[in-house]
Amino acid sequence: MDSTVDVQGKQLKLSNLDKVLYPATGFTKQQVIDYYVRIAPAMVPHLAGRPLTRKRYPDGVDEEFFYEKNAPQYRPDWVKTAPIWSGRNRRTIHYILADDLATLVWLANLAAIELHPSLSLAEDIGCPTMMVFDLDPGPPATIVQCCRVGLWLREIFQHFGLQSFPKTSGSKGLQIYVPLNTPTGYELTKTFSHALAQLLEQEHPELVVSEMKKQVRTGKVLVDWSQNDEHKTTVAVYSLRAREHPTASTPVTWEEVERALKKKDVSLLVFEARQVVTRVEKMGDLFAPVLELKQQLPDLKGVAASAVAEARPPISIAAQAEEEPKGVRARAAGKAKKHARPRKPGRKV
Repeated sequence: MDSTVDVQGKQLKLSNLDKVLYPATGFTKQQVIDYYVRIAPAMVPHLAGRPLTRKRYPDGVDEEFFYEKNAPQYRPDWVKTAPIWSGRNRRTIHYILADDLATLVWLANLAAIELHPSLSLAEDIGCPTMMVFDLDPGPPATIVQCCRVGLWLREIFQHFGLQSFPKTSGSKGLQIYVPLNTPTGYELTKTFSHALAQLLEQEHPELVVSEMKKQVRTGKVLVDWSQNDEHKTTVAVYSLRAREHPTASTPVTWEEVERALKKKDVSLLVFEARQVVTRVEKMGDLFAPVLELKQQLPDLKGVAASAVAEARPPISIAAQAEEEPKGVRARAAGKAKKHARPRKPGRKV
């Protein structure tokens, strides 16, 4: 089933609308497109201006997928792109900028089910506008254990006067965002996030790990600080995920995180497409502050001095991790290189 539609004055030909992309639930391409149309008012502002990596599933979530960074030559002339030099690939990559509804619909029609934007805007690719922690549970741990770790992180951020915002990964974990929107660099955000990951690992070794080695992750939560890198992306807020059901990465309140932890109920933090749209209609965009809230990370030496002065056990560990920022920075860079997160088999374009 094909159809031609007008989206904000742009003509789009939609194809194979009845193709099932989620076999377990019968969720079709038409339903994927419909979801992205409905969620666009909340989602597009979080994508606008950011280089976008797409994860495409042309034959559905159970079949072969591939990552796509470069904009295809057959794109409409109204699809915006940004040229970004890739030192690793030794070439310029022309990333798509999903700045409007029409582009989002066009991407959905290509079965770009998952959307992964940069933490930076294309116009200043070396300056992340946020810091992110990806909390990934190693079975039998679940998102419930991630809630515990997330709340520990929130406590540390509050100590520094920083606000943080949680969202589900849409898969099995929880992600914590700290909006910055002030001049900074990945060297600082990666160093800082690595120090906090080490802090939690030292304070709670029974539950937290900061390295990606699978053999140490069983039953624990990986605090993945390495996402804070110019060369990495994190799944977009509101993006669908290629799971058995059409779940999406969903903003949640800290009260919801606390409730899931208290009840030890994984289902309280699992949201499918229809539920996500309903939540936004009822609650608005819980992630809106991430776009504009201006915050600055504290000076690492200042953090250490403050921690010692207050003598709070969790923060004193942070001080130990941060007293030698140059050493931390070197270890962070080394570990990030050594333990880059492996991806599922797939083709890159």
